[in-house]
Amino acid sequence: MTKADIVSEIARSTGIDRSTVLASIESFMSVVKNALSEGENVYLRGFGSFIIKTRAQKIARNISKNTTIVIPEHNIPAFKPAKVFLNSVAK
Repeated sequence: MTKADIVSEIARSTGIDRSTVLASIESFMSVVKNALSEGENVYLRGFGSFIIKTRAQKIARNISKNTTIVIPEHNIPAFKPAKVFLNSVAK
């Protein structure tokens, strides 16, 4: 399902025009991105959490040059689904 499919489905089910739904979804995604970039987690009860995970520093190999490189510690965004959400998908 793409963002356009989501917009169409929400517009169809609520009766709100597509441009308003698209603006709302874009605004939601912007708020989530900004919160995560500032180090805040986003919790949506019954759906899940958008969280920041910290990856530890590690040593990797560049096989083509046969060298060792150090990948520094870094943060990545992640989604952790709520138990209610997991149970509904599992059924």
